[in-house]
Amino acid sequence: MPQAPQIPQASQAPEPPHAPQTPPQPPAHPPVYDAVPPPGTPPPGFGPAPGATPAPGFGPGGDAGAMPPAGPPLPPPPPPPPQPWSHAVAAGLLNLSFLGLGYVLLRQWIGAVVCWAATVALVVAALPADPDGIPVGALASYGVFLLLAAADAARRARRTPLASWAAARQGLVVPLALALFAVPVGGGFAYGAARDEAKEQRLLEQLAAADKLVKDGEGQTFTSVESGYRSALDTYQRIGTKHAGSRAGKLVPDRVQAYYASVSAPYGKKDYCRAVPALTHLRELPRTLDAALLGTVAGRADEPLAESLFQCGTGTAGNAGQETSSADHLNALLTTFPQSPYAQKVEPALREALRTRDKSLGVAPCATAEDLRRFDTTVGALPSAAFAPLGKDVDRSIQRGDFACGIDQFKKKDYAEAVSTMNDYVKDYPGSPQTAQARNVAIAAEIAEESPAAGGKVPSGATPDGSGMVMVVSNDGPGEVELLYTGPVTGRVTLPACGGCKAYPSILPVGGKVKACSGPSSKYPKRTLTLPPGTYQMLQKRAGTSTSAEVKKASTAKIESGYSYTNCLYVTSLFG
Repeated sequence: MPQAPQIPQASQAPEPPHAPQTPPQPPAHPPVYDAVPPPGTPPPGFGPAPGATPAPGFGPGGDAGAMPPAGPPLPPPPPPPPQPWSHAVAAGLLNLSFLGLGYVLLRQWIGAVVCWAATVALVVAALPADPDGIPVGALASYGVFLLLAAADAARRARRTPLASWAAARQGLVVPLALALFAVPVGGGFAYGAARDEAKEQRLLEQLAAADKLVKDGEGQTFTSVESGYRSALDTYQRIGTKHAGSRAGKLVPDRVQAYYASVSAPYGKKDYCRAVPALTHLRELPRTLDAALLGTVAGRADEPLAESLFQCGTGTAGNAGQETSSADHLNALLTTFPQSPYAQKVEPALREALRTRDKSLGVAPCATAEDLRRFDTTVGALPSAAFAPLGKDVDRSIQRGDFACGIDQFKKKDYAEAVSTMNDYVKDYPGSPQTAQARNVAIAAEIAEESPAAGGKVPSGATPDGSGMVMVVSNDGPGEVELLYTGPVTGRVTLPACGGCKAYPSILPVGGKVKACSGPSSKYPKRTLTLPPGTYQMLQKRAGTSTSAEVKKASTAKIESGYSYTNCLYVTSLFG
């Protein structure tokens, strides 16, 4: 008989007692908090886990009014593990490379951009290279910035993993950082070389500017361009001593030689007076320039300067306006170069110049007399012990020149000048043998101003000797009167005023006549002259009074042998 199919029965065995629940074990690897979950995975804490029954009130069919049972709070995420120190060192060194690569290593792009901007600003400030270098403030600020950026990158590298491309090549990070640290070092060397070249160019430009000052001074007097010459010399001294090893510094000795040739050019052209200040300056160069720069220039100006002082001093002695300067040149020669052969030639040269002037007295006496006075000023400023005899000879030549000048003026009918010259001669040389003639020439010239006939011949120095015809001169006028006469003899007499005498009227009735000196003879002041026979030109000079002006009246008198003469001097007036 067929059996009924058997239905398997489940056997029930007793359940073992519940074992105590153990807390869930953490996964074998620490969670990565920044890992991205797969798509569709709900974020933690926002719903049941996949496959779990939704809690009431939080899903379909749930009880909206029921609250899930409170569970234990989730533990805080643990801090990220520290990164190796080598990463911090690499990030710091890379930030010191001027390129902000430490921030690039850590994917800190804002910091990297800030580093790039600071580096660009430094490059703009540094280029082109300046001889004075980068401004100290900019360089110090950038250095502080780099140190701060390096410290910040090192700090961040201890907490932040490297970029994936760097993490895969961790062994190369530190060597790369050390290699890139050579970038700022090499940049510093390159900038230093560029700066050195800029310094060289600046020195060469300064040298060229000094050379131009020297060139511009050629052909001009030293005193007018002295400031430019001295400025060039200061530049040579500074470059040649403080920058002796530079290209410009090595050129300075040749420039000093060219400087000497330019400044001393007047001496080469025998323009001795212009050469004196230039050579005096060149002789002082050892006190201005370093000895290593002078070369053969030192002492070279001594003999040319001595010669120039001699030639200029003796050549301008007596020249108008140069009397003092010529003496200054000769005194400088005698003081600075007393043993020079030129110093021994001064006195003979001046004596020869005096002889030349003496010869000129017969040709142009007045001009030569003035020249001799200026020459005397020069000689008088020289040391008296050595030049006193020459000074006395010059004085004698001046005396001869003054007399010759007065005679020449009289002959040329320059009577006013002759009067002044001869009167000065009488006053300056009272003991001279020519004084008497000079006095007579002055008298004759004064008469000739009113009566040209008196200038017919130069009067001699003869004076009345008591022989000849008698002429009694009386004054019938209110003031003192002076009578000048010239002819065979020349002289003058002065008669005092006549007390009580008055001027005669100048307008007389028809047929009227002035009866001068008609009163008692004793009334009129008198002077007696003894005149050799001949024709005389006379001039009556009556000084002005409170009631009358000065009077000059010329007349002619002919003295003949065997006669005596009277001459009554009077004055007429319109209101007499």
